[in-house]
Amino acid sequence: MSDVTVSGASGANAFSVRTVAILLAVGIFAFIAMLVLGAYAPDLRSGRDGRAHALSNAAVGYSGIVRLAEATGRNPQIVRNPRQLAGEDLVVLTPETGATDMTKALAARGAKPTLVILPKWRTSVDPTHSGWARFVDFRDVDDVERVLAPQYMLKVTRYASGGRPLRALSWMPRSIAFAAPRPVQTITGLDVRPILTDADGHVVLGQIGGGPLYVLADPDLLSNIGMRDPAQARAALELLDWLNATGAKTITFDVTLNGFGASPSPLKLLFDPPFLAMTLTLAAAVLLAGVQATARFGPARRRARAIAFGKTALIDNAAALVRKAGRQGRLGPRYVDLVRERAGGVFGVPARLQGAAVDGYLDGLRGRARFSALAAEAQAARDPRAMLAAAQALHHWLWEKTR
Repeated sequence: MSDVTVSGASGANAFSVRTVAILLAVGIFAFIAMLVLGAYAPDLRSGRDGRAHALSNAAVGYSGIVRLAEATGRNPQIVRNPRQLAGEDLVVLTPETGATDMTKALAARGAKPTLVILPKWRTSVDPTHSGWARFVDFRDVDDVERVLAPQYMLKVTRYASGGRPLRALSWMPRSIAFAAPRPVQTITGLDVRPILTDADGHVVLGQIGGGPLYVLADPDLLSNIGMRDPAQARAALELLDWLNATGAKTITFDVTLNGFGASPSPLKLLFDPPFLAMTLTLAAAVLLAGVQATARFGPARRRARAIAFGKTALIDNAAALVRKAGRQGRLGPRYVDLVRERAGGVFGVPARLQGAAVDGYLDGLRGRARFSALAAEAQAARDPRAMLAAAQALHHWLWEKTR
């Protein structure tokens, strides 16, 4: 039997080489894109969730001030990696609850300018508008006071302001002119030094301690709520410039405190230095192996038949069957009979002679070896080596007599 077809004919190709190449290219590209998106998808979230952070376009979010800073050349940066908080430029932190852990962020900033915006509103997602928020209530005062506790103990109050102008320090730029939000949220504390206050001296923006750590009590001065008023938006940009370090080139808005930090992933390591070099090397090796696999050197080589045609194939197959059966060492008597019969025809052994008489007649032929001795060795052989040696000796005897 054979596992290949007898005829060399084959059916027509279902796809052309060009079609297969396009399918392979699209498949490889889709697989790589799936890996990359799977690795970085958590870091690419849009943040349109109605919460109070720099990616949110809700009323309580801060995407408006980010866009304004970008449009006016202030080069704002949204940070998703906590390691990027150690820069010299102003960093704006927007914790949403008092349970937010501020320890690592404040430790990374040290004595560098940092603005912490306290939460004020409690909202819910607006189901009718993507990214919008609905007002629920004011956030509990106790929750707001825990944002910087226990390191800094603050007292938070809210009351109707009537929208009166806020007062800045006398030596601050006059362009920093805000109207008080309605209602206004203020803070008091032992370490709080006023920077912006209302008409009654309540602190809306204060400096804590002797370092450049600033706390904005009312987020409506910088949130999207305040950015709808051009005057408030202009004052907000001026305030950020004033808070920023001398010669600063950027304003950094942190979103790691809001859950948008870069998440560690083993898959992401494949696309980040220094492992990116290894990934590119492996990709190049696979590409070269694929190119080599598509190239053919010479015509296609057909597989050999399991059972070949012809007498030689028949003999080979019979020998293979005997070998698998382990009967090589027991073929001596039959091979002796075969050689005796052939020698009788070649040398004209009389038909009346039978058995030992035939062997005696063949022994009488001149030569160095006697047929009966060689036949006895072949009949006595029991292992393949002895059988092969005896068969070769008989074959040589017959060849010697007929040459």
